[in-house]
Amino acid sequence: MQKLGEFKLPNFFNYPPYFTLQPVRDTREKQIQLWKELIIDYCKTQKIFVIGIEDEFPLFTNTVIERSLTHEAREAFLSALVSEGRAEWMDKGRRKCLILWHRIQDWADILLQFAKDNGLEDGVVTIEEIRFGTESQGTELQGIDRTILNRALKLLEQKGKLVVFKGTSTDDEGIKFSV
Repeated sequence: MQKLGEFKLPNFFNYPPYFTLQPVRDTREKQIQLWKELIIDYCKTQKIFVIGIEDEFPLFTNTVIERSLTHEAREAFLSALVSEGRAEWMDKGRRKCLILWHRIQDWADILLQFAKDNGLEDGVVTIEEIRFGTESQGTELQGIDRTILNRALKLLEQKGKLVVFKGTSTDDEGIKFSV
């Protein structure tokens, strides 16, 4: 089995036709499903939140079989994730894609559990402490993309689960959980 670092690649990754968009609808649907799962799994294990469609993203090329996904295939696979709510285009030109290996509601739930697990109920913590603090080390929140974090915080704020305090800079924004 081929690996990309410590990540084990699925068998189809070594099958050249899977690097070309398939013309038969049923085959293409299967191909798109496999690629969606691969992209989500890889991004989750590698903590990747943004994929540039024209960037050298490791999954888009297999040097062993000398194949690369075309721009059209990359866009098709990422668009399929977007249509499922597992990704969002970050620009109108569809050049960058925000990968949601957890949906925003799921990130909000993870945040609440993080607050409970770390005794942060009725306490104040900064956004940077959530992203890079000691408590977040080794958790899914470690290094979380700021856009995703802000959206999850906004959702929780709308539900009355926390209050966000704006500071003079983005480094000193505080969050008071009321779990």
